[in-house]
Amino acid sequence: MRAIGIILAGGNNRRMRELSQKRAVCAMPIAGSYRSIDFTLSNMSNSHIQKVAVLTQYNASSLNEHLSSSKWWDFGRKQGGLFTFTPVVTARNSNWYRGTADAIYQNLAFLKSSHEPYVVVASGDGVYKLDFNKVLEFHVGRKADITVVCRDMEEGADLERYGTIRMNEESRIEEFEEKPLCARSDVISCGIYILRRRQLIEMIEKCAEEDRYDFVRDILIRYKDVRRIYGYKIRDYWRNIASVEDYYQTNMDFLKPEVRTFFFKQYPDIYSKVDDLAPAKYNVGADVRNSLISSGCIVNGVVENSVIFKKSYIGNSCVIKNSIILNDVYIDDNTCIENCIVESHSTIRANSHYVGEDGHIRIVVERNERYTM
Repeated sequence: MRAIGIILAGGNNRRMRELSQKRAVCAMPIAGSYRSIDFTLSNMSNSHIQKVAVLTQYNASSLNEHLSSSKWWDFGRKQGGLFTFTPVVTARNSNWYRGTADAIYQNLAFLKSSHEPYVVVASGDGVYKLDFNKVLEFHVGRKADITVVCRDMEEGADLERYGTIRMNEESRIEEFEEKPLCARSDVISCGIYILRRRQLIEMIEKCAEEDRYDFVRDILIRYKDVRRIYGYKIRDYWRNIASVEDYYQTNMDFLKPEVRTFFFKQYPDIYSKVDDLAPAKYNVGADVRNSLISSGCIVNGVVENSVIFKKSYIGNSCVIKNSIILNDVYIDDNTCIENCIVESHSTIRANSHYVGEDGHIRIVVERNERYTM
């Protein structure tokens, strides 16, 4: 594909509450064995984008460790590859990324040293499958300056968290509102854009000259009446990890056979860093129903409608229902957990009882007593 990729993975989201206190949102575990950034990286690899930059900043250590080897997404190559950029102090600049446009500006040398004519800019917290070649064909066919990937939202969805757009019959965007209090359209931007590399450099440099830092507000919205900006609609599965409720529901969606088939049994595949772990072990007394159990887990109790991530232990007579247990959690005997998300490396004492009530998801964070001195 005649494009390079830029993945925006540096922001923090307070709607994730305790879950983002020790990791970037793009590093959130998904579907038992994946991270949210794996989906964007896999889409770029499957679209034959050979050169990708990941711009990280907030709580980046876990994300950087996950990206330490590019071979998992087939970016280990002589031409191109996977590049990770964090804010650095230079003679000209000592600021952290002040926004998405500023993050690109501080790494403008990556764009200027490339030769591909197009750029795919995408957020790293989306769970979806997309062939960027089809979006590029649409972009070229419409002679667009910028193409925004978008989709229709279901009736009753909370649109205040998204950028909403309104298009004409030719798919040209006529109106773009960022996080409106009263949305006038149910079509939202998915945070994925295609535009010419030289044009992106020009726009980003102009933003920097005027002390503007946000890609959506200072480029898309500002230029919507000046540039030819079009919307490319997708109709397959797409979710954005923007809140605890979104994160919980995304993982619960992977308990549906049609969602698992779409992501893991239909070409192209989704890739991730692989850990050499033993298969999950089910001891006498284990009762697992409609759940995902990852490698390295040991199950002794009841697990129902839940996602259990790697290296977790579930003790005797435990009952886990409608919950997400993140990596390396130890749950001692006679524990009940329902409608909860248990943070990774937690140690849950025996005879504990955690329940999320009134439709709210409870986040459980306990001290890891196994490794303390």
